[in-house]
Amino acid sequence: MATPTKTKAKSKKTRTSKSSNGTASQGRAKAKAKPKTKSLTTQAASEPNLPGMGSLVHPEGVGFRVWGANAERVEVMGDFDEWRGQDLIHEGNGYWYGFIPEAKVGQQYLYRLSHGESQVTRIDPYARNLTNSVGNGIIYDPEAFDWEGDQRLQMDRRDLVIYEMHLGTFAGSFAEAAERLRYLEALGVNAIELMPVTEFPGDLSWGYNPAHLFAVEMSYGGPDGLKLFVKEAHRRGIAVILDVVYNHLGPDDLDLWNWDGSDPEGRGPYFYPDDRAETPWGHTRPNYEKPEVRQFLRDNALMWLNEYHLDGLRCDATVYIRRSRAEHEGGCDLPEGWSLMQWINSELQAMEPRPITIAEDLQNNDWLTKPVEQGGSGYDAQWDHRLAGPLREMLTDPSDDARSATRLAQVLEQCYNGDAYQSVIFTESHDEVANGKARVPQEIDPDNPTSFWARARSSLGAFVVLTAPGIPMIFQGQERFEDGWFRDDRPLDWSPKGRDRDILHLYHELILLRTGREPGAPGLNRHGLEIVGLHEEQGWLAYRRFDYHSGHPGSLVLVSLKCTSVEVALEGLTDGLLVPRFSSGSALREEDVPEPEPVQVENGAFRAPLPGYSVSVYSWE
Repeated sequence: MATPTKTKAKSKKTRTSKSSNGTASQGRAKAKAKPKTKSLTTQAASEPNLPGMGSLVHPEGVGFRVWGANAERVEVMGDFDEWRGQDLIHEGNGYWYGFIPEAKVGQQYLYRLSHGESQVTRIDPYARNLTNSVGNGIIYDPEAFDWEGDQRLQMDRRDLVIYEMHLGTFAGSFAEAAERLRYLEALGVNAIELMPVTEFPGDLSWGYNPAHLFAVEMSYGGPDGLKLFVKEAHRRGIAVILDVVYNHLGPDDLDLWNWDGSDPEGRGPYFYPDDRAETPWGHTRPNYEKPEVRQFLRDNALMWLNEYHLDGLRCDATVYIRRSRAEHEGGCDLPEGWSLMQWINSELQAMEPRPITIAEDLQNNDWLTKPVEQGGSGYDAQWDHRLAGPLREMLTDPSDDARSATRLAQVLEQCYNGDAYQSVIFTESHDEVANGKARVPQEIDPDNPTSFWARARSSLGAFVVLTAPGIPMIFQGQERFEDGWFRDDRPLDWSPKGRDRDILHLYHELILLRTGREPGAPGLNRHGLEIVGLHEEQGWLAYRRFDYHSGHPGSLVLVSLKCTSVEVALEGLTDGLLVPRFSSGSALREEDVPEPEPVQVENGAFRAPLPGYSVSVYSWE
C-alpha cells in the first residue's frame, strides 16, 4: 500500500461517523436507551456458555461475548429485546458474556459500554455481518452456508499465476464477479488476489481503510456473497487469496476508537497510547503489545481460512507492522509486531491444506520470507519491486537505447534466500497504476495508449514476467490494455473495444505453458535460470528455464527489447531439436511476421530470427 489516496468513500448516513480524530458518535437510531435493563446473572448457571467471540449462534438462542477492556458495565441490546439492553456477566480480564434465548439469526444488535459517567454504543468488533459501517451488527451463523463439499485448494506456489482483482471495479458485486470467473478460467489464471473486502466507509474504496475487520462489505454482497464467490472460484480450479490490513485500522467509521469510552481524549485500548500509533494513514496502529488486540488480529486471520475457505492471505504494508516507520523514514522497530506476524503465519501454515501467505513489505528484506524457526516472520512470498521498477522504466522510456539486456538479466537473477518463488513479480499492481503512476500503455504513450508502441511494449513486459522465475501476477485489465490509472469509481471496460482477441489468446497460451497445464515448455515454472546469451546493442536476451532435478534442458526464452527484428545466435546449448511453443512477434504488427520454426541445435549452436518487442519460447524435444 502506498499512500492515503487509496480511500475514496461516500458517507453512509445512518449515524455520525466515528473517526480517529476523536469525533464522538451521536448514537444509532435504533439504539434507544430504556430505563429498565434486564440482568443475565440469574441465567448464567442454566444457559449455555459458548466458546468464541462475538454473536455465537446456538439452537436455544445466541450467546454474546465481547472484550469490554476498562468498561464497568456492558449490555447487549437489539431486536430481541426492543433495544432495552441486557447486562452481560463479567468473566474477568475485561471479557463479558451473556446468553439470550430470544435472540435469532438476522436480528440487529449493539453493545452498550459504561465507564463512570461515560456511556457509548458500539458495533461488535467480531460481527460478521452489518447493516453498514456506521449501523448495527447482524446476528450471523457462519455454519449455515451450504458449501456443497467445497474445500480449500492445495497449491504449489511454483505453479501459480495470480490475477489481482478489485471487486468493485471488476464486477461490482460478488455475484457478478462469480459470473465473470469463466473469463478468468478461459484466460488460464489459477489464483485471484482480492483487494480488501472488509467493511469500509461508504460504497467506494480500494479497501485499505477497514472499519470492521470481521465484516464483509455489504455493498459487495456481504459474507454469503463472498462464500458464493469462493465456492465458484474453487469449482473452476481458481484459488482465492485475500488482502488483509493489520498495519492500521480505519481511520473513519471506526467504533474501536475509544472503544470502551474510558479515554475520551485518547485512542482507547485497541491502539498504542503514544507515537507508535502514528502511520501514514492515521494514528490508528493497533497495539500489538496488548494480548487481547493480538488475539483479535490472529482470530481475524484464521476466520478467513476457516469460515470462508480462502486459500491464502496477502498482508498489506508489513513494514508498518514491524516498524513504526519504514527504514528510510526513521522510526523504530516494533518487535511485538514481528512476533505477531510470526504467530499468525505459524498458525496458518499448520493448517491443511497449507495456505499461502504473502507480505507486501517492499524493503528487499530476506527475513520476511525466512521460516519462523530461523527467526524470520514466516511468509511464503513477498511482493518484489526489484523487477517491476527497472522493467517499467525500460518499457516506458521513449528511446530503445534505454532498454538494456544486461540490466534485465541482472534483475531476473535476484531472489530472496536463494528461492525465486519467494517473490511475487509484476509490471502492474494497484499501487503501480495509481498514486501518480498510470497503466503501462498510458505511461508509454500518454497521448495514444492504444498505439502500436504502447501495446507492444506493455505486452512485452507482461510476457517477460510470465517467463521469469518467481510468482507472476497480472493486475485486472492488464491483459485487455486497460489505460489511464486505477480508480475505484471506474469499472473495467468489458466492451468489445476493450478486448484484443489476439493478445488475449497470447496471454492464455503463455499462462497455460507457465502453469504446466499445457505441456511443451518444461521448466517455466521451476527454479532453474541460466542466462545463455545477450546482445546489448541489438537489445536481446536469451535465458534457459529448467528444473534442477529433472535432467531435462528445459525451455529457451528469447526476449527482444527493441523495435528492430534481429537474428539471435547462441553457443553452448544442449544438442537436439528446439521446437517453438510460443511467439508474440506477429500479434501486434500489421506487416507479415513469419512464425518461428524448429531449430536443430548441433555442436551447441543455435540461430533463429526474433521480431522486435517480442518474446519467443522454445523447448527441447
